[in-house]
Order: sequence, then structure tokens, then C-alpha cells
Amino acid sequence: MTGALAFLLLAQAALWPDMDPMVQKGYDHFYNLEYLEAIASFQKAVEAAPADPDRRNHLAQAVLFSLMFRAGALETEMVTGGNPFLRRPKMEPAPAEEKLFDDSLAECIRLSKALLEKNPNDTKALYAQGVALGLRGTYNYLVKKAWLDSLKDMTAGRKLHNRVYELDPSNVDSLMMQGMHDYVVGSLPFTYKVLGFLAGFHGDREKGIRTVRIVAEKGKYNRVDAEILLGIVARRERRPGDALKICEKLRSQFPRNFLILFELSQMYADLGDKDNAWKALDRVEELKKSDAPGFHSLPLERIEFARGNLLFWYDDPEAAIVHLRKATERAQLLDPNSGVTAWLRLGQCLDLRGRRAEAKAAYRSAMEYWPGSEEAKSARKYLDKVFTINEKRAMTG
Repeated sequence: MTGALAFLLLAQAALWPDMDPMVQKGYDHFYNLEYLEAIASFQKAVEAAPADPDRRNHLAQAVLFSLMFRAGALETEMVTGGNPFLRRPKMEPAPAEEKLFDDSLAECIRLSKALLEKNPNDTKALYAQGVALGLRGTYNYLVKKAWLDSLKDMTAGRKLHNRVYELDPSNVDSLMMQGMHDYVVGSLPFTYKVLGFLAGFHGDREKGIRTVRIVAEKGKYNRVDAEILLGIVARRERRPGDALKICEKLRSQFPRNFLILFELSQMYADLGDKDNAWKALDRVEELKKSDAPGFHSLPLERIEFARGNLLFWYDDPEAAIVHLRKATERAQLLDPNSGVTAWLRLGQCLDLRGRRAEAKAAYRSAMEYWPGSEEAKSARKYLDKVFTINEKRAMTG
């Protein structure tokens, strides 16, 4: 997962035995995609220790991931090649969500500044403030599309964590933001790197990967997140075998997280192992139909979309159409990313089978489903131009 997803985000803790039980409970929900429950748990944790700035960050982070999950953004498909996040429409938080996020970070920053006034070298306060700035920068990047504000916040947060590491070299977790920042900015197109120069930072992909690997090997609270990021990097850079190993490990740790099984299917597909890719989807469907914990809210249409998309990539458009039809029958149950892609894939498969009138109807549905998305723009193009097998092959080349 990118909650995997999110190669930008600052997930602050895995389920470690020395963590406060209320925070542990929140992160158990968090890593298993139960974001409403995670938010409720972190709110109780804040109430129990209102002067702890870290708990405000936990709460803000859960709100942010909840938004991403709802938008269908917590999958590595969203961060492989081409920086698709840069082109996606804004996420639309509810006013109450935005207020909870903003208020949590504002209070974290206020509390950490008060501690730093007493002791400028308070590493806990420096770390918490850096996380808050990183989360705010991530929100500006993904939700508000405010690139320069985002880079400024993330650069300021990175500097605070650099200071933590200077004061306490044993705090390997403080390297996580540096590694992510290096990798993310180093991966941006040139136009966006110019903004990085304006913010005083250039980025370095390889250095970022090396730093994150150190956190994965020696970190404490950020070790899981470092492993997740390394998995995302492996898939982004077309090393699915490495990503698969990490995904299998995460599956055993977070059994209620259905996105991990979808990720496993994609990893096997990238390796050319269609049978195991299909079996991973069979397992998702088995768990869904048995009402296994964590799978109740997963719509069957999401599984049908995954099957259709897999068959599309394996050059079986006729079989893919069957599954994509089922996925789009109730496309309103899908997240925006899956829904619009399902309509686009259906149109492309119909075109490949010479069913032009039906294909055009599917493209129109994609455009209506999420008008501002890249998929809708592609659908508009194919209204006037038949999607061909050569174009599909170019997509994988």
C-alpha cells in the first residue's frame, strides 16, 4: 500500500510495545485503513494528554490519510511514473475535516514552541514541530496544490529534524523526513524543481533512498514507514520483486488492510505472474464474502475493477469487459480514481473489440464521472480517435 501511499507522508509510528495504549490503538486502526476509528482513538488520546504535541500530529495525520483513502489515492499505482499527483484535481475535504486538521497542527506548533522557549534544544519539541510542518506541507501539496507553500513547509520541517539528529545522533527516526524530502523533490519534473531552488532545496533521489534504507534498518517508530516507502520506490522504479517482499511482510502485520492484497496482485502482474496476480484478487473476494474484519466496507465492484484492469493489461479485452461492466454498474460505490479508470478501461477494451458505439458511451461516462481528471481527458481524446492495440503497447513500453 502507499499508506503505504503516500510516499510524501509522515506516518509517525508503527505498533511498538512501549507506545501509549491509546496511541497504539489509533495506529492499529490507522494501518488497517480504519480511519474514522483512528481519528476517534487519537481524539481520545489528545483529551488524555492535551499538552502532548505528538498526539496532535497523530490526529492530523489520520485526517489526511482519510482524505487520501476516500479519493482512492492510497495505492502505488498513483505514484508510479509521471508524478500523477501533480496532475490530479484537488481533494475536497469537508469543512469539519479541514478545521480538525488545521486546528490540530496549529495547537501542535503552539505547544512545541512553548517547550522550545524553555529549552531550545528540546528534541521532542523540535521533532513534533518538524512533523507538523511536514504534514502541513503535504496537505498543501496534495489537497491545496500550493506547491511553493508546500516546499517551504517541508524544507522548514526538514531543518528542524536535521537539528534533532545533530543533537541526538541516536534518533535515527529523525532522518525519515530528510530521506523522503530528498527523494520526493529529486523526483519532481524540472519545472517543479525550480520551486525547490526557490525554497532553498534541490533534492537528491539516490541520497533519499539511502537515507530511508538506514531508517528501515535502524529506526524505531518510523521503521515500518521506511519499509513502505522503499516498497513504493521499488515499484516506481520497476523492481517489483523487491516490492513484493515488503508487501508480503506488511500483509502479515496488518491483516485487515485490503489494499495490501490489491498491491500484491499488481506486484505479481508487474512480474508477469498472472496466476498469482489473479489468486490475490480471489483472496480479496473470499475475505469480502466471508465478512472478514476490515473487508466489510470494500465494495465488490472494486474487486471487479481490479480483475478487469488486470485482464486489460494481459491483452484479454473480451474477458475484461465482463468485469468492467460489473464494476461500472454501480460506479458510485467506487472511489473517484477507481471509478473513472473503470469507465476509461471499459471504453478502451470495447474499442479493441471494434465496438465503437459502446466505447464512446463509456468514454462519455468517464468524462461525467470525474470531469477534471487525467482519465477524463484521455476519454475525451478517444471520443474522436479509436483506441488501438499499438497505443496500449505504447502505454507499457
